[in-house]
Amino acid sequence: MTPPHDLEFDVVQTSPKSRIANVVSAFGSVRERELGNSSIVQLAIQLINIGLIAAAIVLLSEILARGTMVDVVEYMTSSNRPGLVAVGVVFLLLAFADAIIGKAYQSTLLIAPLTLLPAFFSGQKQLFLSDPLYPSDLLFGRQILQLLPAMVAAEPMKAVALAIGGLVAVAAFIALIWKSRKVFPRLNLTGRGLRAALSIPLLVGFASLMDPMAFSAVRDRLKILPMMWDQNENYRHNGFLLAFAFNVPMANVAAPDGYSNVAITDMQTDLLPASIFSGRRADVIVVMSESLWDPTRMSSIRYSADPMPTIRASQSGHVFSPEFGGMTANVEFEALTGFSNAFLPYGSIPYQQYIRRPVPSLATFFESKGYVTKAFHPFQGWFWNRNNVYQSLGFRQFHSEETMPAMDKRGIFASDDALTRYIIKEADNTDEPFFFFAVTLQGHGPYERNRYVKNTIGVDAPTLSDRSVSALETYTQGVKEADQSLKDLMDWAKKRRRETIIVLFGDHLPPLNEVYTESGYMASVVATRKASVETMKREHETPLVIWSSKRGTQKDIGSVSPSQLPYYIVHMAGYRHPYYTGMLGRVAERYAVIDRHQLIARNNKAQADWALSGRIDPLIRDYRLLQHDVMFGEGYGMERFFPEQSGRLQPSS
Repeated sequence: MTPPHDLEFDVVQTSPKSRIANVVSAFGSVRERELGNSSIVQLAIQLINIGLIAAAIVLLSEILARGTMVDVVEYMTSSNRPGLVAVGVVFLLLAFADAIIGKAYQSTLLIAPLTLLPAFFSGQKQLFLSDPLYPSDLLFGRQILQLLPAMVAAEPMKAVALAIGGLVAVAAFIALIWKSRKVFPRLNLTGRGLRAALSIPLLVGFASLMDPMAFSAVRDRLKILPMMWDQNENYRHNGFLLAFAFNVPMANVAAPDGYSNVAITDMQTDLLPASIFSGRRADVIVVMSESLWDPTRMSSIRYSADPMPTIRASQSGHVFSPEFGGMTANVEFEALTGFSNAFLPYGSIPYQQYIRRPVPSLATFFESKGYVTKAFHPFQGWFWNRNNVYQSLGFRQFHSEETMPAMDKRGIFASDDALTRYIIKEADNTDEPFFFFAVTLQGHGPYERNRYVKNTIGVDAPTLSDRSVSALETYTQGVKEADQSLKDLMDWAKKRRRETIIVLFGDHLPPLNEVYTESGYMASVVATRKASVETMKREHETPLVIWSSKRGTQKDIGSVSPSQLPYYIVHMAGYRHPYYTGMLGRVAERYAVIDRHQLIARNNKAQADWALSGRIDPLIRDYRLLQHDVMFGEGYGMERFFPEQSGRLQPSS
């Protein structure tokens, strides 16, 4: 019996002329005609097929994102995990896209790449860094492209294979689109309407559940648990697609509980006005050295010489980096502003997302004291949005690759020696006191075999593979040259009449990959995010030097967060400030490390998951409230804590 016309699904009959067309045809119209003419049967078959496609997409996305089958089966089948919910969401997206396109299954060609490619990139990211892919990572795709030459140099055969594979995949995708035009079953208005009626309300309802800051009983019943404080567990439990969706709203930073004008007004400032302390008018040079770390901490490896004798002799302590193997800009943000990433959404990048208006920094402070303020980085100015960020932070000049003369290279990166000589030249040409901030580039990974003409420090590492030994030799030579550059800078400063303060620190541990596991230094090729204080320090500490040409090294600082550095810098320069020596000074007296997962007190005692405990130290509460007030809020405390901002554009309400 012929079904009524208003329920009929128009199926285009074709004669496939290629294997691609045969596959698509077999999956679509031919199977449906063979299995029955009833529109209800056809609809049921189509929905089952969409469900199978959705399950395949989610399964593949998890394999790609995790890089292994471990835990994938449990994720897809366990009643305590939302794998089937993810399948349902993809099913609804496919059905909705089919309704828009007007052909059954053709949405697969759109939805599959949009879900599988980010999952693949997430898996690749975790090979080098500690975290999965976040939505904010999409903001700096251009940075990744700029680093491709170094990646190609380190893995040329793999790069060629990936390039060929990518071209083949693109060609196959285009061919599939072309061949599928007349193969996918066409849907009439009824078929499209049924799909839209099914998918739209459910997708809207599901979207309402995806605010990680709001409680949802329905979401809990579906076993979807937003774990924004522990993103690795967030992605493991919820799966890549759901966890990625949870992170989309991170750009919207909500005010912390208790934020108000009264709360900010009640905060303590210094009892004595900062203007009383005129400082020593010392010049200040801060150098954040790319991936600078002490490789001799790997006790199973022997070196023919100490790669960092100058740093070791002048070391003040360590910086406890909140990052590992990358994300330099987040460490830089803390060191320049005295604000903490611990108070921002997990995975966010302040330089990319949040600095959109004037923000106080060491640059604005020193400029208010009559200093010349300059930033230096021998790479392109758009990288990490530095052109705009440095202007917002108050630097009067930014010397980037575009404005610097051509520099000697180590591989494709400007050498530390060339950058140091340029900084010295700029200093010699500056009569007024100055604050210089420099970010080096030479130590950037990956560490290809032939970066240096000769590696002058031998590495004895019987447990390391040849490839790992080669990478470690390249990295260690870079550390030696960074150490020599510091010595050259110190020798120059000692000859100057005016006092010069030099601060040097590493932004994070280098991405040495298997060197860590083969040497037994770490359990994984990336650092852990939550562990004991001993483990966290071993995997996150970088060298810190705070030195004066007149007074020598400031010793026994210990291990401190980058956000604490402004306190030590301003204090050593002989100044007082309501925030940098007031608020940060009080924090530094009680806590050494401010991390999103734990606070480490001066007695080395840790308070894990402090933000979730419900008993936040009032000092940390005020620290967080003031940071929000300045970066996102009404600026209630700007005049009291950052008086130098009065001459700049005030934050908008």
